[in-house]
Amino acid sequence: MRLTLWTGFWVFLADQATKYLVVHALGLMERLQMEVIPGILSFRMAWNRGVNFGLFAGFDMRWVLVGLALAISAAVLAWIARDGGSWLARFSAGLLVGGALGNVIDRVLYGAVADFLNVSCCGIENPYAFNIADIAIFLGAVGLVLFGGDKAGPERRSGPTRRRGAKSP
Repeated sequence: MRLTLWTGFWVFLADQATKYLVVHALGLMERLQMEVIPGILSFRMAWNRGVNFGLFAGFDMRWVLVGLALAISAAVLAWIARDGGSWLARFSAGLLVGGALGNVIDRVLYGAVADFLNVSCCGIENPYAFNIADIAIFLGAVGLVLFGGDKAGPERRSGPTRRRGAKSP
């Protein structure tokens, strides 16, 4: 559980620090766009009031999304506390929880999530922006799918199982 909490803490801190640095200290709110690596990486200010890619942004879902993120974070922490899992599962849980809490703080403070990273390549213009929390949530969710859960097999859950086609005694 310690790995999960520390990972979550550092992800949360990195997310909030980068948002403060780029949005406030570098003035992205006023400038709206800054080229970092031309054609590849730019900072592009976007306030996401919806879910992924701004879906449902026309609805006032701020508090629903805050509640949902807190409920999912609590469920993941309870699951990890109960079952433990591999270090990769615990690390993944920390990524997901830290990222979710980073975006929760944005919704509480600003009413929307501050997205600013924009990556394009090879002449293809990407219209979407994201942040460190979004990356952590994605990696954490994928990690929990790949490394979470009971890997011991059915014997651990319900005792020995009979092979298919074997005759009963």
